[in-house]
Amino acid sequence: MSHAANPSADFDLDGDTLREECGVFGIFGHPEAAAIVALGLHALQHRGQEAAGIVSFDGSVFHSERRPGLVGDSFSDGETIARLKGRTAIGHVRYSTTGGTILRNVQPLFAELASGGLAVAHNGNLTNALSIRRDLVRDGAITQSTSDTEVILHLAARSRKPRIIERFIDALQAIQGAYAIVALTNKKLIGARDPLGIRPLVLGELDGRYMLASETCALDIIGARFVRDIENGEIVVISEEGVESIRFADAVPMRPCIFEYIYFARPDSVVNGKSVYAVRKSIGRELAREAPVPADIVVPVPDSGVPAALGFSQETGIPFEMGIIRNHYVGRTFIQPTQSVRELGVRMKHSANRAAIEGKSIVLVDDSLVRGTTSVKIVRMMREAGATEVHFRIASPPITYPDFYGIDTPEREKLLAATHDLEGMRKYIGADSLAFLSIPGLYRAMGEEARDTACPQYTDHCFTGDYPTGLTDLSIAGPKRFAMLAEAD
Repeated sequence: MSHAANPSADFDLDGDTLREECGVFGIFGHPEAAAIVALGLHALQHRGQEAAGIVSFDGSVFHSERRPGLVGDSFSDGETIARLKGRTAIGHVRYSTTGGTILRNVQPLFAELASGGLAVAHNGNLTNALSIRRDLVRDGAITQSTSDTEVILHLAARSRKPRIIERFIDALQAIQGAYAIVALTNKKLIGARDPLGIRPLVLGELDGRYMLASETCALDIIGARFVRDIENGEIVVISEEGVESIRFADAVPMRPCIFEYIYFARPDSVVNGKSVYAVRKSIGRELAREAPVPADIVVPVPDSGVPAALGFSQETGIPFEMGIIRNHYVGRTFIQPTQSVRELGVRMKHSANRAAIEGKSIVLVDDSLVRGTTSVKIVRMMREAGATEVHFRIASPPITYPDFYGIDTPEREKLLAATHDLEGMRKYIGADSLAFLSIPGLYRAMGEEARDTACPQYTDHCFTGDYPTGLTDLSIAGPKRFAMLAEAD
């Protein structure tokens, strides 16, 4: 979005962050299924704030509610939940990376198949969706959304297998990329994780009823018990008979997305057996060992920089201070300031805590650096508040390659680290010094001795350019668009 279209963008420090595409949740056989799903989605709100949806099944009919905006804006009233009848439901929170935030793209998506209804919610991104979509349309398929998730429904519908789970497997074996999927049929709740386990998915249990979620924090909010992570290349089928596990892909070493630990997952989640909070503190300690600097205080860029800054502070003994205060109550509907007000330097979401930083030499700790525009604003804000020195420390390696698996990254030429050397980046953001965590340091913080170059333990292509799957759609010539129809958001 351009600054002209968004007058507050000049002082919005969230405008230059990495964004995850979405989060998913589902529960089988609970008398308050829709309400449970709404709570789960609320805990996953950090994974997508543009839209939310829930589909339920009451034994004979599917019910769908899909709305733009936050979960609490649409699913906190009793009337909406009451319309979502049934004991089984799935839900989705969205930040779009393919397709705009128009209602036809809000998930879960639903289709009538010969064997019954199928609702699908998907976290991640398919790297061959456009290629498959073009083939489908060429063969006469009619598409409604501009989301890559719709491809999964079409593939399942075209399968000649008699059982819906077999159709679902056929669809999964045709797609490529990163995904964690929850699906709802007339009789089953289905979960699936991509062959490398790039996107997370967990199994939980509440009062004998099983559920699926993107993160363990969604289980915690409803008091559910964590059972296990869904394995890479695994489908779980939850029904009245219990939980069935099916492998749909050859067994290979898992390679989860390392950004789940750096930025995306909530700090109170446990991802693939590792505490996100503990990993981020470990990253901060490693960063302090690699790039120490004398300073008076350590200041996190909230909120995601807080655990790493704590680790940096504890390793160095430099006091930790909240030098930037975030206003959590600025929503999308906040009145947009006029140009004259913006020129006064209004910060709607973040403010400098002058009492903590005036006259101090500070170490700023942030989780990542993307375009660099946010870092410029933060450094300027610290200096205006009286910081004598501003040393920037980034709790991840330089991002030099774009993502194609559900992270909203710009093109490579817009990534600061891909176009500038370290000194060029330091001058650009205006800091007195700048340092990034190294790739070996990141792997040490993850508990590994080193990165296995032959078979990397994590999906880390944004730092290394080592993409774990094929990128079929990149080879398509011409505009890479999913639809010719443009709609107002």
